[in-house]
Amino acid sequence: MSLITKSTFPRAGFRRRFASWVYDVLLAIAVYMTAGAASFLIITLLVRYGAFDLQGYQHLSDTISNTYWLLWPNEFWKLAWVAFFFIWFWSKSGQTLGMKAWRLKVQNQDGSLISKTTGLKRLLPTLLGLGNFAVLVDRKHKLSLQDRLTDTEVVLLTLEANKGRL
Repeated sequence: MSLITKSTFPRAGFRRRFASWVYDVLLAIAVYMTAGAASFLIITLLVRYGAFDLQGYQHLSDTISNTYWLLWPNEFWKLAWVAFFFIWFWSKSGQTLGMKAWRLKVQNQDGSLISKTTGLKRLLPTLLGLGNFAVLVDRKHKLSLQDRLTDTEVVLLTLEANKGRL
């Protein structure tokens, strides 16, 4: 017999997941922009102190946009911070800020918090939120694509269980 107990909370439906997604997209955009500002500052300092020049362009943003060895690391940097945002919140409390607002929690199917590795595995099949449309097809189990592929679930917390989290 297993010592792990099953969660007592029901799985979340599509509407709450979508509402939470809207909140989190806005937060992800803010994280992306903040990471972009930080990378712009770093690149500006590198140019100012002679690590490289503007590569023949008049403005630093043109240099970044048209120089592949600056563009791709810059984009990776920003996307890595967005990924970190989700993975950190999911592994710390099971809730992003949007999930908190809608009383949702991501967890393993045994009710435990997901690991950082599982959080990373959830990101790709999420497909920018499109993986949640699988919940519309699977009304019985209410599992998204990312839930199925990582053996996780998103549950709806009670008001009491949602207090003091995050």
